[in-house]
Amino acid sequence: MAASNTGTSAAKWSSWAPYLLSVLRIVAAFMFMLSGTTILFAFPAGMPPNGGTAPVMSQIWIGGVLELVGGALLLVGLFTRPVAFLLSGMMAVAYFQFHFPQSFWPTINNGVAAALYCFVWLYFSAAGAGPWSLDAMRRS
Repeated sequence: MAASNTGTSAAKWSSWAPYLLSVLRIVAAFMFMLSGTTILFAFPAGMPPNGGTAPVMSQIWIGGVLELVGGALLLVGLFTRPVAFLLSGMMAVAYFQFHFPQSFWPTINNGVAAALYCFVWLYFSAAGAGPWSLDAMRRS
């Protein structure tokens, strides 16, 4: 009997996968947006080294706009596939332009977040937003 209970538990847990996809999207998008608010508004803290914001229309500022606006779209799950694809590419560029020249290793070049976001957004570009999203509501 223990084996069948294990199978039932695994099946119940597996049934949560689509909802956990939505939870992952929401949490990752919220944290991604914080990068944008740091760059654009110095919230919750400013950019190193002096705690300020990026100069308007600079490459970092444009990245901050993409992080904030794209992150907000991903947070609510609207246009998830194309937005996630765009942000995945942006994170790949950010990694190779700013982090990789410092070192091969992401833990040394401070590029762990950029590399991870690149692949998380790439996954969402293929998987979609999940059931708790405006994309799902638009399809119904």
